[in-house]
Amino acid sequence: MTGSLDINADMAQRAVIDTTAMEWQASPSPTVWRKRLHHSGSAEAGPVTSVVRYDPGSSFAPHEHPDGEEIFVLEGVFSDEAGDYPAGSHILNPEGFSHAPRSQEGCVLFVKLRQYAGTDRPQMRSNTNAMMFEPRGKSGISEMPLYSQDGYDGRTSLIRFDPGTQGPRHGHPWGEEVFILPGYAGR
Repeated sequence: MTGSLDINADMAQRAVIDTTAMEWQASPSPTVWRKRLHHSGSAEAGPVTSVVRYDPGSSFAPHEHPDGEEIFVLEGVFSDEAGDYPAGSHILNPEGFSHAPRSQEGCVLFVKLRQYAGTDRPQMRSNTNAMMFEPRGKSGISEMPLYSQDGYDGRTSLIRFDPGTQGPRHGHPWGEEVFILPGYAGR
């Protein structure tokens, strides 16, 4: 593919990335930065998973989201026309959604673009700080389900391990993306 920018594009291959060791890279906005973890396709298209940083006072021009967008606010407050979202907010914007995102104080986000195609997907806003983790048996592992929909592969959850807990060996025949949030306690 001409102009292709593939980063960990082969989802059949295991990739482990230390985002703290990565440099911030420019985005199309001069005050928004990113660290791409996964990308397949041309430079500003195709599925991509990134950590994104908005400098204080940053904004992005209005734009659409072909194939949807998922955001988890890690730090600060992220905003768009629909509201303000503090750290712990989970946002799912369906295919065709358009907005002009910004951050007055600055923020850091975990973002997945072009990975939620389907015009029948709901727009969702969740405040995980007000949600509860549900124990998974007596394993020391608990889960906060955030999104799944019949008819579509994939689901999004926060998983919490109690100190000293080791998860059971298991498989993921369709792959799995895991983003580790050290010290995120939730409720």
